[in-house]
Amino acid sequence: MKKLLYALLGLILLVGLIVAGGIMYLKNAFPVDIAVEDVTVEATPERLERGAYLVNHVTVCLDCHSSKNYEYFSAPIIPGTEGKGGDVFPGVPGALYTTNITPAALRDWSDGEVMRAITCGLDKDNQPLAPMMPFSEYRYLAKEDVYAIVAYLRTLKPIKNSSPIPEPQINFPVSLIFRTIPGAADPQPLPDSSDTIASGKYYARVAGCMFCHTPAEKGEPVPGMTFAGGFEFNDPQFGTVRSANITPDAETGIGSWTKEAFIGKFKTYADSTGRRIPVAKGELQTVMPWTMYANMTEADLGAIYEYLRTVAPVRNQVEKFTPAK
Repeated sequence: MKKLLYALLGLILLVGLIVAGGIMYLKNAFPVDIAVEDVTVEATPERLERGAYLVNHVTVCLDCHSSKNYEYFSAPIIPGTEGKGGDVFPGVPGALYTTNITPAALRDWSDGEVMRAITCGLDKDNQPLAPMMPFSEYRYLAKEDVYAIVAYLRTLKPIKNSSPIPEPQINFPVSLIFRTIPGAADPQPLPDSSDTIASGKYYARVAGCMFCHTPAEKGEPVPGMTFAGGFEFNDPQFGTVRSANITPDAETGIGSWTKEAFIGKFKTYADSTGRRIPVAKGELQTVMPWTMYANMTEADLGAIYEYLRTVAPVRNQVEKFTPAK
């Protein structure tokens, strides 16, 4: 009996040592060390114009880093809060607050450090950013587009928060998993606008379409379900909203949509009426930033549509919304 007890205690000790060793390895080996590019971005008029377009209507950086009015559908940004951060990010295992990305907070960051944060997921101190920021998609941004984003962020109105934004408190073991996600940038060339499919693929990626419309398990995209919808966003106030199936499946996706209908869906939210659709508690709210994507050009929206027509159709009926109990 004593031998069995000793063997059991030895096994428990061995397992404990393995777990402790694994934790130490993840803490020490990750995040990977990614060099900061030594660059000073020149704020040319062309870059500022392109950066404004990307930040406000494509990569929609301000969607997460501003305060939003949840009284209206798609929670439009509250004017005067652009980039200030400080709001809690719902549905995270722990507590996560969006960061301030105005010049008030970025004044001590080099352009290279801002670029690394956007495309690699590491902050100024080489600490991992939560992957709710889709740096896994931004890593494919064309280098010139990253320059444009950095140049434009430097022009935002500096907003100094009245109190420091709390540090993230991510629950274990998710906090360790987050350390393994940052990786090197893989900038892709900006497609020629005449290549509609290539342009659509580029914008579908950096605009987060693939990121939000592909279901995930344990932080990894489910194989064979790209763009098939069902990714869950949980909010204790409104409930659970799930991304739509945007594959060309005729029954459960957008296979029956025309290009005009696809573009028109976005443009619905471009005017003052579309930006002020009241939402009561218990009614459908969405994390889809319609009011920001609404001002993408029709050419870029049309390119995304054309690209989505080329992806594999997946039959996946998504329950769009479950109200909070």
